Amino acid sequence: MLEITKSFAFEAAHFQPNAPAGHPNARLHGHSFLAEVTLAGAPDPVHGMIRNLDDVEAALREVREALDHRLLNEVEGLEKPTMESLTVWIFARLKPTLPELVAVTIRRPSLGQSCTYRSA
Repeated sequence: MLEITKSFAFEAAHFQPNAPAGHPNARLHGHSFLAEVTLAGAPDPVHGMIRNLDDVEAALREVREALDHRLLNEVEGLEKPTMESLTVWIFARLKPTLPELVAVTIRRPSLGQSCTYRSA
């Protein structure tokens, strides 16, 4: 079993609607995000690849366009845009197109934070 990982960056704003009054996360603020998408499987015997990275790039482009320079609270399914919900949202969005998908990691490098969702 091998894994390949492709990453993409995006900038987005959000706020946490359930944060306590006065908490900084209750206010609108933004982050630079880095998403890492991992596929696993045995390489195809003809092509020698788990998945053509051009196919992966095309799927990621659609997700990136849905998130980049957006208010995440306004993206359907991300009304409570935590790192956790964002990670699951990306996984769910990509899995139908990339059945080899096994994990999505979201990083906020400036804060030293990350969250990973792995399929069971």
